[in-house]
Amino acid sequence: MFKSFREKFIGDKQFYKNVLFMVIPMILQNLVTNFVSLIDNIMVGQVGTEQMNGVSIVNQFIFVFNITIFGAVAGPSIFGAQFFGKGDHEGQKYTVRYRLIAVSLIIALGAAIFYFFDEPLIDLFISKDDAPERIEATMKYGKEYMLYMLLGLVPFGIGQAYSSVVRECGETRIPMIGSLAAVGVNIFLDYALIFGKFGFPEMGVKGAAIATVAAKFIEALVVIVWTHANPKKNRYIVGVFKGFYIPSDLVRKMLIKGLPLLFNEFLWAAGMSIIAQCYSVRGLDVVAARNISSTMTNLFGAIYIQLGSCIGIVVGAKLGANKLKEARSIDNKLIFFSVAVTVVVAVLILPLGNVFPEFYKTTDEIRDLASYMIIVQALAMPLWSYTNACYFTLRSGGRTGITFLFDFGYTFLLMIPLAFILSYFTDLDIRPLWAIVTFSEIIKVIIGYFMVKSDLWINNIIDRKEISAEKSAE
Repeated sequence: MFKSFREKFIGDKQFYKNVLFMVIPMILQNLVTNFVSLIDNIMVGQVGTEQMNGVSIVNQFIFVFNITIFGAVAGPSIFGAQFFGKGDHEGQKYTVRYRLIAVSLIIALGAAIFYFFDEPLIDLFISKDDAPERIEATMKYGKEYMLYMLLGLVPFGIGQAYSSVVRECGETRIPMIGSLAAVGVNIFLDYALIFGKFGFPEMGVKGAAIATVAAKFIEALVVIVWTHANPKKNRYIVGVFKGFYIPSDLVRKMLIKGLPLLFNEFLWAAGMSIIAQCYSVRGLDVVAARNISSTMTNLFGAIYIQLGSCIGIVVGAKLGANKLKEARSIDNKLIFFSVAVTVVVAVLILPLGNVFPEFYKTTDEIRDLASYMIIVQALAMPLWSYTNACYFTLRSGGRTGITFLFDFGYTFLLMIPLAFILSYFTDLDIRPLWAIVTFSEIIKVIIGYFMVKSDLWINNIIDRKEISAEKSAE
């Protein structure tokens, strides 16, 4: 029995060596990015609770924008990974053009929404039961932070378009280097501009936003410059801007596969924000505690999230090379590895639950609630790891319709109604409310298990015969 289990779920040394070589830079990049967010969050938290609340609320909307960008590049990334597995650089080039167009449209739309509707959006997360002076201060700081963060939408969007294609080629170190290059600048500017050090003006939340935007520009520039400076390694980039021609059949295929992912990512992120809004009706103390706990769990969540991305890249390349049985075998091992690693991470987080909130200049009540939230989220992490791995498995084979139902269906048909009913129509304390909504992920685990087991995702979606016929038209 153990031998059968080992053959199915455990790889050899070379397997893990290859996986770690790819995924460690991806994890480090996201850990660094999230660590900077953590430092930024702590520094703002040292200024005051209202400042932290304003930044936290705006970051809910920035989160939706960021995830939507991920969704925009996800569809063409499926094709890009399979084109890479097949050695088709021309096909990859078309996916790069598609990504750049898609993210540019989302940047323009996102900037317009955030600029013209900043106050109504922020107001959604402020309970009218709080003291008027707290409400006014939270709104003021939120609007200040939002205005400066608008500038960061451009480098983030364009940078992700480049990073996604670089990663699907197995080059995960460069995005990591980009993040590392941005870290020092971000931390230095955070400290200098938030508190007015080294001759810089004391700007509070404005300073935090400026530091974050500067870091986004640096991170994006590193990846973009490296990509264009190494055309031999990145053959897909040669002539990418000579025109924006993309074969119509490939556009159609990327739209069919990509739009469900785009809408799924947007709706999932919007759904998470709706759930956060449900929690916020219990007061600004809950907003503050959730901000503290999410900062901690997001830092370590980068590990299972990037292990899922690794599944999409590795399994997608095998499917593109038509190695379908090998793709299935690798997927089993990667899912098991992702969950096993996350269990270890969750155990390491548990002791931090009572320590991390002490870094914030806030009330004891908020710290205690944040500690509870961190512990609950740590216990739920293995569940999140498994469903994340299922999501990328389904996505690797282009089954984006199923992926859409898996993510969107669960969020909008179960989590949001559950959070809404418990928050608005019961007097249930925030602690059991938080735990019930969080552990509802168990249902998604069951759904994901049967979806992956069905093997419907094992699919080669690239067919260059039709696309090649249009190539001469460029």
